[in-house]
Parts: sequence; C-alpha cells; structure tokens
Amino acid sequence: MKPMDSFGGSGGRLLAGRYQLVSRLGRGGMGTVWRAVDKLLGRDVAVKELHIDEGLDGMSALDLQQQHERTLREARTVAQIKHPNVIVLHDVVEEDGRPWIVMELVDGSSLADRLAAEGPVGPSEAARMGFALLDALRVAHERGVLHRDIKPANVLVEAGTGRVVLTDFGIAQVTGSTTITETGTFVGSPEYTAPERMSGQRTGPESDLWSLGVLLCTLVSGESPFRRDSLGGVLHAVVFDEIRPPAAAGALAPAIEGLLQRDPALRLNGDGAARMLRMCLEPGDTPEIPLEYTPTQPAVPVTTGHGVGHGPGHGAATPVAPVPSRRAPRRRTALIAAVAVVALAGLGAGVAALALDRGDGDGDSDGKAAATSAPAKEPSKTPPSGKASPTASKTAVPDGYELVNDPAGFTIAVPKGFSREVKAPRVYYNSPGNEFRIGIHVQELDPKGPLQLSQEADARGPQNYPGYRSGQVIQTERQGLPAALWAFVWNGSADDGGSRQTYDLTWNEAGKMYDVWVSAPVVSKTEGKQYFDTAVDTFSVSAKQN
Repeated sequence: MKPMDSFGGSGGRLLAGRYQLVSRLGRGGMGTVWRAVDKLLGRDVAVKELHIDEGLDGMSALDLQQQHERTLREARTVAQIKHPNVIVLHDVVEEDGRPWIVMELVDGSSLADRLAAEGPVGPSEAARMGFALLDALRVAHERGVLHRDIKPANVLVEAGTGRVVLTDFGIAQVTGSTTITETGTFVGSPEYTAPERMSGQRTGPESDLWSLGVLLCTLVSGESPFRRDSLGGVLHAVVFDEIRPPAAAGALAPAIEGLLQRDPALRLNGDGAARMLRMCLEPGDTPEIPLEYTPTQPAVPVTTGHGVGHGPGHGAATPVAPVPSRRAPRRRTALIAAVAVVALAGLGAGVAALALDRGDGDGDSDGKAAATSAPAKEPSKTPPSGKASPTASKTAVPDGYELVNDPAGFTIAVPKGFSREVKAPRVYYNSPGNEFRIGIHVQELDPKGPLQLSQEADARGPQNYPGYRSGQVIQTERQGLPAALWAFVWNGSADDGGSRQTYDLTWNEAGKMYDVWVSAPVVSKTEGKQYFDTAVDTFSVSAKQN
C-alpha cells in the first residue's frame, strides 16, 4: 500500500495502548486502513478501522452488537489462514465499541493503483498473479472462509518481490455464519460479484472463482468486462450479457471462459483453473492439441499424492474440471468443450504399462528399471486389407505408415522407419534416435480397472518423473469399451534433450487390459499427437488373443 498524506481524524491516536496510528492509507465501503506502528514490537503495521455502524443504518442496537461480534469472530478466523499470498492478520482489538484489525504492512501498491498507473499486464503475468490468488483462495476455502470481494483494490503487489497478497477480508463469510447480505444490505463490488450472489442464492467457493475470472479479464484488458454506466447496467451485464474474454487474454482465454460460467455447477473448479493458469506460465508446454473425450461422461477428479502407477509415467494428478453430463444450451456446451480441450491438451505420458524406465519414461512405477529382453521375433507386415482380428479397426492406414502384425498379439499402424524394441512385457516402436516412442502393453485384467489405475499412476507422477506437470486423467471410451485417457508433461531424461509429452489410452478388451501410448518432445507434440491418434485408431487385437 502506498502511504497517503495524513488526514487528521484518528491519526496519531494510540489503540489498545499499543498501536500508534500514523497516516491514512485508504478508505473503502467497509472501513479505513491506517499506517501504524506497533509500539510493543517496534514494527510498521496496517490497521483497518471497520465502519460497521455506517454500513448498517437503521439496525437496532442488538443487531449492531450481533454484527460486531460476528465481525470479530470472522476476523479471528481469517487470522488463522497461513499462506504467503494472504495478508497476515496480527491482532484484533476493540476501541470505541468497534473492531480494529491489525495486519502486516505490505510495501507496494494495489492492483487497482498499478493498472491505473501502468495499464494492463500480459497474459503470462496475469496468470502468475491469478495462480497465486487461486492458491490463497484454496487455503481459505479449506478453512471454510469465503472472501466475497475479490477485485484489484483488494490485491496488493509487494514492491521489489512482486509477491501478490490477497487482502481485505472485511466482508468474508465463514461457512455456517449469517452474512450482511442476509440482513438486506448488499456488500461487495457488483462488477466482480457472481450471478448467484446477485440473485441472493446461498454461495460457496465457486463465487470467489467467478470473481477471480473477472479479475483476470481486468488485468489483461484494463477494465472489468461488466463495467457499465449504471448499477442497473452492471447487474444486467453480470446476469444476462454475453461473456467474451478480451482479445488480449491470449492463452488465458480458456481459463477465463471456464471461470465465468454463470451456472456454478458448470464453472471451472479451483484445481482445473490452477492447471490452466500453470500452463500459461509454461509457454513451451501450453497445450493446443485437443484430446478426445466422451462428452456425456464427466471428467474424473484425481487425488494428488498416492496411488499405484501403471504406465510409462503415471503420476500425481489434479482434479479435472467437471464436464457436465446433462444437456446444456449450445453456447454453454461449446464453452465447456473449449475449456476441457485446453485443460486436457497439454498432457503427456502413457497409461497402462506397469513399469518405469528412467531413461525413456516407461517402466515400473516403483522405480525398478525394466530389463530389455532378447531380440523378439520380427512382426509381420500386414496389408491394410488383411484380416488381423475380429476387433480390427476399420480406420485406413495413412500415407507414411505401415500396418504391422506384432507377435505380442496385436496389430497397429506405425510410421515407416520406426524400429521395434521389447522391454518385457512392453513393446516399443521407436523413431530413429528415439525421438518419438510408441508403447504397447498387453496385461492381465486388474479389478481396479483402467480408470482407477490411471488415476493412481497419475498421482505418483511427481515421484517418478522429474518436472511432472499438466497431468490429467479423463474417463472416455474406445470402440464402445470404457477407457481411461491420461497425459502429462515431464522434463525428460538426460538423453532426451528437453521436456516430453505423452498421450496414453488404457482399456479392457477380450479378457485383457491394453495400453497404447506415445511419448514425444514437447516441441513436436503436434506430430506426437498424430502418431498417438493413428496408433489408437488402427490398434486391434489379433485373433489368437481372442
């Protein structure tokens, strides 16, 4: 906060025999913030004087007292939130029958001041700020605290460090408590307020996420997308007007679209938003390739930090934003699809192999390198019209590919020039120099099924793959059979020369579990995705497997 000149008033007074007010930093609808000195500890602090009685004219003395007590209780609850991107609350004191909240003094300016002085920021910087705020909200929401007034004026940026600090929890709501809104007075900033709050519905963390989406729009464009000439115009815009991310949003647009879903049930959740913002922070890994999924099935949340790996890179995953199964209006469906595409497209590494080889990103999930078997019998080349199996794909073999009938019991189309390698029980088809790797694993059925195994493997990604990121698992299908699609990006091995991206599909068929994946350099992910699509589309189980 940039100090302002002293305005007299309470300036110079001593609160609770400890906090010496120096100068006024700013004033808002709910209170005035003062620069002060903690005389006991000899440090500068910020003190917020709450204007409860001014905001609630006409309330009875009992109502004022109840609101006073509620504010103190909520302030003390917020003081328990420990996060580097949340303002630190040191103390709550009472003076003149009103609460005063003592906070850390952040040496910097608010986002509102920064935007006014310097103009909009780029998508990457907006994503950095949004990611920090999102993590702060995650901690607050876990403690049952809703901020309810996220806007540029309530976000500070520390000078020198760029640390983003969420402040002004003055109208925060603790789960289960009565809010000021319920007494008949609206609090908050209409341009940043979620539609459900506008309509008086009970709100949750989703409302804070909406506000964050508006904030991201403001950061890249310079003003709120709902700014209008009148309060009525603002309310109409929030509830009814078409919402389009600003042109300056760039790679941030899908995250904004997902956060600004009017239906809270369709809104991008915190984990999905974090994933998208993280992608914007990693330009080289920003996804642009859509992964196929079944629109009538929801994307499946994945718990981070535990599970059993079963692929070339199963690891930690973050919950995926839900793709609703119910029918939605056409425009909303298209919007959700766009969000899902971007959320899923930057993923990498395979799903079904039960081993991890640190050298190529495939192998035992417990870190035991898979032994390379003796040279296997060469696969036979099968013409596209050959009868490889009763489940053979009808997809034509593209130019530049050849259909091989592998001794392991499957048929697949691979690019010409790829060589076969066996690391039992996996089969690989590698490009010259191993730049691209197609992996296939045929194994016994597992009672957990492809989806759970993929989730557990994804949860172990950070343990098994240096730099594991953008991991996602979704429920889908292959030729009518339930399947799991998993993908992620990791740093690659020393021999890979850079980050790698892998796409992986696992499904059960003919009494076996099948896994097909492709690992490719991130810089060549478009080509890798083409190899993956062709491998999955042309894969079939040989007759002897049936």
